[in-house]
Amino acid sequence: MKGIYILITYLEKNSEIVIGRLGKLTLKKGFYLYVGSAMNSLEGRIKRHFSVKKKVYWHIDYLLKNAKPLYVVIIETEENLECTLAKKLKERFIEINRFGSSDCLCVSHLFYSEDDPSEVLNNIKGLKPLTLFQDLPSLSAPEE
Repeated sequence: MKGIYILITYLEKNSEIVIGRLGKLTLKKGFYLYVGSAMNSLEGRIKRHFSVKKKVYWHIDYLLKNAKPLYVVIIETEENLECTLAKKLKERFIEINRFGSSDCLCVSHLFYSEDDPSEVLNNIKGLKPLTLFQDLPSLSAPEE
């Protein structure tokens, strides 16, 4: 399967995290949405994000050492619409500068939300198929 995706994670506390060459980032407690693509094995890429034991390679790998992956929204496509999706999320969420976008002209491919992003994701217009954004599970922040 080929496509793009949004990985939704939760960071339980305010944290300073070293993200490879990007350096130290101060991230607030909350939800983080990462936009990625896999034009060869989408299933494998997503499985990798949820695996605990892996080589730290991409920016998202550093975040996942501290944040819990919750769920993924998948858009099956032959086109690499990763940057298009990032621009859509930029309209609704706070960008984390330079994260995950070293190979494109986007400001970021990581976005922050203090609140559960499910409802906002359900209402994103202009992406096909929209049905993939429907019926996302409602999330609440994990108990402290």
